[in-house]
Amino acid sequence: MPELPEVETTLRGVGPHIVGQLIRRLTVHNGSLRWPVTEGIAAITQGQRITAIRRRAKYLLLELERGSMMIHLGMSGSLRLVDPGSERRKHDHIEMLMGNGACLRYHDPRRFGAWLWSDNGYPQLNHLGPEPLTDEFDGERLFRLSRKRKMAVKPFIMDNQIVVGVGNIYASEALFRSGIRPDRSAGRISLQRYQLLADHIKQVLHSAITQGGTTLRDFVNGNGEPGYFQQTLDVYGRGGEPCHSCATTLKEIRLGQRSSVFCPACQR
Repeated sequence: MPELPEVETTLRGVGPHIVGQLIRRLTVHNGSLRWPVTEGIAAITQGQRITAIRRRAKYLLLELERGSMMIHLGMSGSLRLVDPGSERRKHDHIEMLMGNGACLRYHDPRRFGAWLWSDNGYPQLNHLGPEPLTDEFDGERLFRLSRKRKMAVKPFIMDNQIVVGVGNIYASEALFRSGIRPDRSAGRISLQRYQLLADHIKQVLHSAITQGGTTLRDFVNGNGEPGYFQQTLDVYGRGGEPCHSCATTLKEIRLGQRSSVFCPACQR
């Protein structure tokens, strides 16, 4: 599914084409998403100007003159800038035509995403932890919140109340670079190792954003182009293959109903 780097890449791709523009028309072809598209959203937003676009966790927030729209890409969603006259594909559920002629289409085969409007905030954003690329997130926070926690470290750093946006791919890669097994108890990791892990989380996410995200199945950025970070993955999706660092066969286990790959020699 699109993770934080993919959402950030989408923001940077579509932002210059829609910020400052009037919404000429918003068309909902299929409003049955994870959360039903807000009733009347087309009429509410028509003629409004998009004043800003920002990201919170994996949500995109389009700030309007009155209220805002929250977009979540879900498991397979993507936003593409297309020619307004181009043929609509089967799973193009929503399209937004801007005053400058730009057309933004939302494509989502699995329909686990969301398009919501509100003038007073969104409950989905309550109780979220800090953004991983800010100074609010560091190893001391991980160490403090992990004390007496018996859960494995990988699901611990994937908890959005601990830190937002560290999904399965990037958690796996950061743990490998830090030399920490994904199934190690969160409460048994030292402050020094958490400081190293926090630094690697930031580095992995920054690298992924720079390279346009990770393309596994569905993700493309706002211009319809794939991400390239997948070419540099060390462990994710590589179970049974040799470790890039030591050639040991990578081991695959299940943690929290998710596949987790690690190097039994490099990670402890």
